[in-house]
Amino acid sequence: MTSVPGRRSSTFTRLLRHGFTHPAVAERFLDLPEMAPVRTDSVLLDALGATADPDLALRGLVRLVEAQQPEERQGLLDTLIAAKPLRDRLLGVLGTSEALGDHLARHPHDWQALVMYEAADLHPGVAEFERGLAEATDPVSLRVAYRRCLLSIAARDVCGTTDMTQNAAELADLATATLRAALAIARGAAPEDAAACRLAVIAMGKCGGHELNYVSDVDVIFVGEPASDGTDESTALKAATRLASHLMRICSETTVEGAIWPVDANLRPEGRNGPLVRTLSSHLAYYQRWAKTWEFQALLKARPVAGDLELGADYIEALSPLVWQAAERENFVTDVQKMRRRVVDNIPAAHIDRELKLGPGGLRDVEFAVQLLQLVHGRSDTTLRSGTTLDALKALAAGGYVGRTDAAQLDEAYRFLRSMEHRIQLYRLRRTHLVPESEEDLRRLGRSLGLRTDPVAELDKEWRRHGSVVRRLHEKLFYRPLLDAVAQLTPGETRLSAKAAGQRLEALGYADPAAALRHLEALSSGVTRKAAIQRTLLPVLLGWFADSADPDAGLLGFRQVSDALGKTPWYLRLLRDEGAAAENLARVLSAGRLAPDLLLRAPEAVALLGDPEGLKPRGREHLEQEVLAAVGRADGAEAAVAAARGVRRRELFRTAAADLISSYGTEERPAEHDPGALVDRVGNAVTDLNAATIAGALRAVVREKWGDELPTRFAVIGMGRFGGHELSYGSDADVLFVHEPREGVDDHEAAQAANTVVAEMRRLLQLPTADPPLLIDADLRPEGKTGPLVRTLASYAAYYRRWSLVWESQALLRAEPMAGDADLGARFIELIDPLRYPAEGLGEDAVREIRRLKARMETERLPRGADPTLHTKLGRGGLSDVEWTVQLLQMRHGWSEPGLRTTRTREALAAAHAAELISTEDAQILDDAWVLATRVRNGVMLVRGRAGDTFPSDGRELGAVGRYLGYGSGHVGEMVDEYRRATRRARAVVEELFYGA
Repeated sequence: MTSVPGRRSSTFTRLLRHGFTHPAVAERFLDLPEMAPVRTDSVLLDALGATADPDLALRGLVRLVEAQQPEERQGLLDTLIAAKPLRDRLLGVLGTSEALGDHLARHPHDWQALVMYEAADLHPGVAEFERGLAEATDPVSLRVAYRRCLLSIAARDVCGTTDMTQNAAELADLATATLRAALAIARGAAPEDAAACRLAVIAMGKCGGHELNYVSDVDVIFVGEPASDGTDESTALKAATRLASHLMRICSETTVEGAIWPVDANLRPEGRNGPLVRTLSSHLAYYQRWAKTWEFQALLKARPVAGDLELGADYIEALSPLVWQAAERENFVTDVQKMRRRVVDNIPAAHIDRELKLGPGGLRDVEFAVQLLQLVHGRSDTTLRSGTTLDALKALAAGGYVGRTDAAQLDEAYRFLRSMEHRIQLYRLRRTHLVPESEEDLRRLGRSLGLRTDPVAELDKEWRRHGSVVRRLHEKLFYRPLLDAVAQLTPGETRLSAKAAGQRLEALGYADPAAALRHLEALSSGVTRKAAIQRTLLPVLLGWFADSADPDAGLLGFRQVSDALGKTPWYLRLLRDEGAAAENLARVLSAGRLAPDLLLRAPEAVALLGDPEGLKPRGREHLEQEVLAAVGRADGAEAAVAAARGVRRRELFRTAAADLISSYGTEERPAEHDPGALVDRVGNAVTDLNAATIAGALRAVVREKWGDELPTRFAVIGMGRFGGHELSYGSDADVLFVHEPREGVDDHEAAQAANTVVAEMRRLLQLPTADPPLLIDADLRPEGKTGPLVRTLASYAAYYRRWSLVWESQALLRAEPMAGDADLGARFIELIDPLRYPAEGLGEDAVREIRRLKARMETERLPRGADPTLHTKLGRGGLSDVEWTVQLLQMRHGWSEPGLRTTRTREALAAAHAAELISTEDAQILDDAWVLATRVRNGVMLVRGRAGDTFPSDGRELGAVGRYLGYGSGHVGEMVDEYRRATRRARAVVEELFYGA
């Protein structure tokens, strides 16, 4: 056909305007003689432009028209022009599904099947689909008839005549009709088998739940019984097995028409290793004795669909009681959650970000959450026993088990994600749950969902938004049952019995549900403003508590804090208006004993959790200013030191809370993944805090006894972990005290003043109060416990010149001034530098002595009965091993490598690596072990409220330490194994570098 350039240019522009991405190709199609009506009629061109993929729709229409007999072509096009519903449906299918376009090209008259469904309110069921399949007498004709029916479903879907739930239900009804037709064909091929048995087909999964995909395995279970004519059981089961196998082949085998879908019977007892068909009594015996939790979860959707429906109904009736008792099984909730984690863990890494069904925030998250709540609460509430996800979610919301807003958000997200899944599968009728990657596929997918302005960008935005909603609500939904049922105890409302509420709390992991219920009632009963706010917060808090190793402790702590602050206006506003504060509080209260103990001694510190800057550690300068100001306002030394200790308690809580929240993560603040940074942050914060507290105590004592100036200059030198900025929550402050008489003051008076200051500081910092004590340990001084507590700078010089031992030089590696006279502290450092960084390094005798001391410490100081592979301080590859190895490098090479002249272990290790004194791999191994051992010690202190050098023996405490270290529930064994592995590798490096083995 010849056309003028002006018309071609006009057509090209029209095609671009109508959404064609390949207008030149489309022009060639429109130039075909049989397509003249399309070219000249704007109605058809507009309808093509309205499809998801106008190019695909035009290509499919050309193929369909060409496949008609010549005399039929004009009739087809005239019908499309005249009948808008038919036009929209046919072109909508052609623009969405290449596979159904192929079907119409092979079976060009099947487009007429769409005419009977033009009425928008006609939604066929099983009976209508059975009529559509009635003429199928063999597998091939059944496949053709199935695709014809599928065509009608897809047409209503893409035109919006059906919503997602109706569409999925129709697909399940079509599957039901197809299974019945396939079974009829199998029976017709083997009438003797049909006569010998009763066979029931039970649909499982999405087919059983009336929520099937376009392309999905149809999960089934087969139940067989002898026919009533007296056939023996063995013969009947063999006959039933042959029929069931034939049915599966009919549906699953691939021909030129494609397969219908695989029939999967692997959900049966014993899976693929078990018999394909069992009697009802055999099924019942298996589920009573051997079935796992997931098998009862699968039975939620069981529904008789084909064969002997009476036998199928008997099957459901017999097994249903077992399904609703599953939640009473030991570790039920844990098993369900583990199964979900296994699903995620098995997703290939390359697919996880595109996995629509199984990935985090995907369809399975909604389904698992709903099913768990059904199994927990459906025991006593029969309204929850629906096999359809959204119907069950609606029932959970109606019954108060799920908040209405949460349910609405999940419903919307699930519908969108399922619609995406349907349209992805519809394109080529392939079983996939992966979001496509190509621009063209994403454009078609977005347009098919009604996103027309910028389909690709809009699709990505909506997908991410809904996925984020699902991720956020997935875990939360597990713990929402008490939202209205227990927490909302307003007058006149029906509430759960104590027994039912206790069962729900127990299912969520509360060890003492009766006590938990009492706390909930005390917190939320009544009509006060406090109760109203807490009724709003409690359901969410319960979920966060239940996500910890000790939810009971979290709930108890929350009650105690609320009792103390419940009438304080700012506390109520904080909980109501600051979402982060409520979650932070829940995480802190349920993570262990230390942080709650600190908070409960001064509950007003909860305000820190609502301030965006509240969890950031404060530097020493700011801390010292606040402490000295508080000391200056106090009346007397005891009150002044009490004020300083109060600041220390609050700041310890800030540090502990920040550590826990950084380690666990929250919705607004994901967990941090740099353990070294976490350790350094805690070490620096606690060190600065203790230094400021000691400075405050020093100022308080001097002011009370001498006024503005002490008769002798006085400095506090930090030692050990204090000097190394590596303090843990439970560490003592190792120090040396040095003084120097002022001009005109005799030595005796100066010494007496210095000793008085030390004694009074230590006493006041350890007085029994609500604040944790700060223990000052001076045992690293010359001559140890038998030596003078305080020395002059000259005395230190004389001692170190004449008597100093190599271990004392090693201890001085971490000496750093912390409080008092800065100039005196600096001169003390000048004095000791030649000792800790000896010129030309250590001699061989000194190296041997250090090694001997270390070996002696390993044999003598490890506590009796302690596991040397798990002791964080003195055990294999633990803190002592790493620190002595690093310190030996410092003493041997610090004179020539300035980077080694630091009190901090990790900095010194990095400097040794930079100086090529240690390999990259060995440095990393030592650093990893040191950081891990430090975090274990911090975790033990946070969890138990008292210091410890090894893992707790109590299961809950061990689990809490595991959560702090980033291990999920049920993975504490991995934690211990990983610790042993890390420290074993570190010990091997120590053997080589320290002992020279």
